[in-house]
Amino acid sequence: MDREPSVSDEDDDLETLVPQNHTKPPSPSPRSRSRVPFGVTSLRPALPSSAASFGRSLWSRRSLLICVALAVIVIILFFSLGGASSLPASIRLPSASSAADPAASRMREAELHALYLLRSQRSGLVSLFNRTTAAPTNTSTPTPVSLSDLQAALLSQIKINREIQEALLSTHHSGVRNATEDDALDLDLPGPGCRRKDLPYNRRTIEWNPKKNRYLFAICISGQMSNHLICLEKHMFFAALLGRTLVVPSQKVDYNYDEVLDINNINACIGRKVVITYEEFAETRKKVNIDQFICYTASPPCYMDEDHIKKLKGLGISMGKIETAWPEDAKLKVPKKRYVADITPKFTTDAEVLAIGELFFADVEEEWLMQPGGPLAHKCKTLIQPSRLIMLTAERFVQTFLGGNYIALHFRRHGFLKFCNVKEKSCFFPIPQAAECILRIVEKANAPVIYLSTDAADSETNLLQSLVVFSDRQVPLVRRPEHQSSEKWDALLYRNHIGGDSQVEAMLDKTICALSNVFIGSSGSTFTEDIFRLRRGWGSTSYCDEYLCQGELPNYIAEQD
Repeated sequence: MDREPSVSDEDDDLETLVPQNHTKPPSPSPRSRSRVPFGVTSLRPALPSSAASFGRSLWSRRSLLICVALAVIVIILFFSLGGASSLPASIRLPSASSAADPAASRMREAELHALYLLRSQRSGLVSLFNRTTAAPTNTSTPTPVSLSDLQAALLSQIKINREIQEALLSTHHSGVRNATEDDALDLDLPGPGCRRKDLPYNRRTIEWNPKKNRYLFAICISGQMSNHLICLEKHMFFAALLGRTLVVPSQKVDYNYDEVLDINNINACIGRKVVITYEEFAETRKKVNIDQFICYTASPPCYMDEDHIKKLKGLGISMGKIETAWPEDAKLKVPKKRYVADITPKFTTDAEVLAIGELFFADVEEEWLMQPGGPLAHKCKTLIQPSRLIMLTAERFVQTFLGGNYIALHFRRHGFLKFCNVKEKSCFFPIPQAAECILRIVEKANAPVIYLSTDAADSETNLLQSLVVFSDRQVPLVRRPEHQSSEKWDALLYRNHIGGDSQVEAMLDKTICALSNVFIGSSGSTFTEDIFRLRRGWGSTSYCDEYLCQGELPNYIAEQD
């Protein structure tokens, strides 16, 4: 019966291919070949001794003459063809000039070093192979290799492979090596668990030093909380550029930011008072008024409607004339990209209280704003982050239900079908296709559980759960359960009377997602973008983070109504 070749068989085969320093057995001499074997009598007649002597003498002279002539011909051909340089390199003797050539010497040394590394790599791979095939019950053989040991061994072999490449390429470099050449040899390996990305060493930042009694009144109107947080972050950037203290909107005209954000953390991270609540601002003034309105958005001005203006006036806030920074933008469908050089002269004013309106749609220094930690100089990981109560509750939930290795999935569905299908590239994926995309990440991340943040109906999530099966095991999709007094993970929220609030729960979902090893988001969702912002700031971004089915189109798209 045939059997698979073992490593020892492979070694034997390889050894037969390697030339050895064995001496060949001597070939039979003419005398031994002329002997008649097995005592058979020769049929040639015997010559007289004198004739035989003369014949041998004549034959030896002819042989000598032929040998001398051949030698002369070989020497003439040798020098006519270029001498030693015409010989193959494998049989050419080292000359004094080649020995003195440093490039040739380096190349020879590099080749020998690469050969040594290749032999080391082969030895390591053979050892690894033997360990993976060892029988667990056989005490005379090594213990079978674990997954972590296997990954470590493979990584070691990959590093040796890189050393071999460097050794072989070292003789082809002249002068200082190029950084791009080094990068070409680097391997971007997610590794076990999709390792986290390193934070950049240097950030482009601006100092936030507010002038005394100069304020920027934040107005955020568009969309839900995630949109408002993006608007608030841009207001902070503008306040720093203009040297003003930022006034956070009142909960009577906006969300209750105190419940979801750690405003005191912003001031502590900057090292001075740069943000105040509307209540703090109103306490210091007899009458609240916005001295100057310079709208960033031209149409509608400041993106404010009559309802929002009524709410502001209902707080007792008086407003002056509303003007726009760029009236010509009213005809544009897409906001024009602006830079610091455009902003500073347009919004610099001596007015005590300035408002510039909605900034969610403002396309301003995106690369600067999107960098980890944001554009402002501070001593923390990020400025806009969940409140302390939400952070602790998220950590308790992770400890209770998820553990230290989990994937987080933001699966946006409600209202997303129509929203995505009007785009050039739809972002609404059928459940089976979404499950396939999720399983690819599960395979890379090697995570046992997925945290599911979604507004999808149970019919969709039940189907998704049935399809997320990896290695014959269903990967649980964990959602936050309804509050029960017997569970203590969310006790802090209810003790402080903010449990059950929709915005608090939304921020709790974001925090749990931001703490995950790997995050899968929904393209086009600001909820997802805010999670990515937190992960960038906290340094929890991994090489496996991506949008759901990133780079793909839905395999079926419905017609428009």
